[in-house]
Amino acid sequence: MTAPAPIVQNADMSVAIVMGSSSDATIMDDAVQILRSFGIEVEVRVLSAHRTPDDAIEFARSAAGRGIKVIIAAAGGAAHLAGVLAAATPLPVIGVPVALVNLGGLDSLLAMVQMPKGVPVAVVAVNGARNAGLLAVRILALGDERLAAEQDRFRKELADQVRDQDAEIVARYSS
Repeated sequence: MTAPAPIVQNADMSVAIVMGSSSDATIMDDAVQILRSFGIEVEVRVLSAHRTPDDAIEFARSAAGRGIKVIIAAAGGAAHLAGVLAAATPLPVIGVPVALVNLGGLDSLLAMVQMPKGVPVAVVAVNGARNAGLLAVRILALGDERLAAEQDRFRKELADQVRDQDAEIVARYSS
């Protein structure tokens, strides 16, 4: 699947990617790359809900004032980062559960989807950073015609790739 051609950065649209540990960076690179391919500014940080809670809360409280429109939060294990950030900001927060050795990310997934009423976190698949980035693009595209058109083009490319695969399979198995 190809990403859209690079386009001019739009400083009015910015996404923050926050991870609980630098070890999550290899997973979150997919989100950074897809957002940048759509020309979206990305701020990337390591903040911990448990080890630097004051920093995480201050980050969330000040994000909108810094031009952030969406926050993507990745964490493994107890995975409280997305919820802590969502509790301290009015911005949409997308959680990316990170798979650790034990439980394959199920613990992280369950922690993120069990948010209390009034503190929503949108959660993608375990290690689903690319989809988190694409969800952020969809949210931002609601208020940006150029980005919406770019997103439509991207979706059409995905559909064309599936149609090409279908034609290959049909040709391979035709009698």
